[in-house]
Amino acid sequence: MEGRRESSRLRSRSSPYRFEIYNGYVAEDAVVRMFRAFSDRTRLRVLGLLKDHGEICVGDLVSVLNAPQTTVSRHLAYLRKAGLVSVRKDGLWKHYKLSRAQSAIHRKLLDCLGGCFEEVRELDRDRRRYERLKNRCCPR
Repeated sequence: MEGRRESSRLRSRSSPYRFEIYNGYVAEDAVVRMFRAFSDRTRLRVLGLLKDHGEICVGDLVSVLNAPQTTVSRHLAYLRKAGLVSVRKDGLWKHYKLSRAQSAIHRKLLDCLGGCFEEVRELDRDRRRYERLKNRCCPR
């Protein structure tokens, strides 16, 4: 019982928005969050777009993914908590971009986005759809 209290106390103090590193290792829960983020199709599509195009506003992601704004925002929040994306507010608009790698495993996952998923047709369609997007939702 004592061990459980201690582990939950440690868990509650760790921030979900950054990597906790102990003795050169990333905390296990951060690694699990990263892999779970990569395991969802919508989040993978968002990560692919951000990898290819840098910073993108939520409205443009909604248009490209053809998904409701609430769904896209929920996935972006998950990616932010996993430490994979960062957000910049500009008035009413929120712009997301990939976070800089903070560990070796984070760096390898981002590298995989650039090479491992080139053959995923859906990511390629999203890329082309974003490039054809004429009416961007927010000013640049």
